[in-house]
Amino acid sequence: MSGKNTVFALEAIVLTILLFIPGVFSDDSIPIPADKSQLNSWFAANVKPLDARKDTLDPALVAAEANKIVIKVRTDGSGDFKTLTEAVKSIPEGNKRRVIIWIGSGNYTEKVKIERTKPFITLYGDPKNVPNIIFHGTAKEYNIVESATVIVESEYFSAVNINFVNSAPRPDGKMVLAQAAALRTGGDKASLYNCKMFGFQDTFCDDKGKHFFKDCYIEGTVDFIFGNGKSIYLNTETHVIPGDPMAMVTAHARDAETVDSGYSFVHCTVTGTGHTAYLGRAWRPFSKVVFSYTDMTDVVHPEGWSDNGKPDNDKSVYYGEYKCKGAGATTARRVGYVKKLSDAEAKPFISLAYIEGSKWLLPPVAL
Repeated sequence: MSGKNTVFALEAIVLTILLFIPGVFSDDSIPIPADKSQLNSWFAANVKPLDARKDTLDPALVAAEANKIVIKVRTDGSGDFKTLTEAVKSIPEGNKRRVIIWIGSGNYTEKVKIERTKPFITLYGDPKNVPNIIFHGTAKEYNIVESATVIVESEYFSAVNINFVNSAPRPDGKMVLAQAAALRTGGDKASLYNCKMFGFQDTFCDDKGKHFFKDCYIEGTVDFIFGNGKSIYLNTETHVIPGDPMAMVTAHARDAETVDSGYSFVHCTVTGTGHTAYLGRAWRPFSKVVFSYTDMTDVVHPEGWSDNGKPDNDKSVYYGEYKCKGAGATTARRVGYVKKLSDAEAKPFISLAYIEGSKWLLPPVAL
């Protein structure tokens, strides 16, 4: 046995060395490291800029990035536009170039929709004074998926340094259709970096498509990350706002085993207090959510997961945990249908191959 252990140890050392040598790997199968301190180095080595990735990226994306433009939005009128709505409206349908909308500091009180006919849009906020995009739409006024302050239906969307806010009142159990989303991502191949989403019930609709989130913050009460997306959340805080007798971090909407979707949280944190939060609720019977290397406070209910009161869902959901830590990560009282993943079972959820990142994922733009 000692010989095998030595071989495994040597293989791990070699892999670690190769992982950080620029240009050794061009695929997206290199696993996210277990050591959180290595995340940024791993990301830089495996999500390289356009010039180093042209052979692997979608041709349409390469062409769009080679022909990018920047337009500026400032509330004081010193930019190209005063509102984000005007800036989005200026982009032609069938857009084929990367349009970076630089957004100055301040509050932008408006409801914004980026139609599917306008791909390759980046919202870039001033990193020193991150802008807030705010609106108060509710499910009663718009229906839940249309209530979002910002709705994105186009492909290749990106956002950097943006606060998405829904300022509608907190649901009190008496108000009808009081759910209110801050953001909905419904287009394929979206990435968000250093963004925050503020709301209560149904804060973020991770609707459909492949998405990537890094260094983000999402807060809420019930089902505050919901939808049928296929997404990786990396180094992202999910914060449970106190005050409700029961909270749900996720409500994934996968409704058949053949549907290719699911949420993967890697090196994230689940924060709050009170043993009230379930990591996932089976909104649909094949709901799929995995938490890996995640630090959980005691806000997590000891059972961890909810079948939404439907025992038949116990057989069809895919809920997994892998090498998590913290007071809320204790599995002694977890529901029987949660999967305590082995290394092999966890592997698909802790690499960018999960979202085919080599085809479309780029580092955050820096201006």
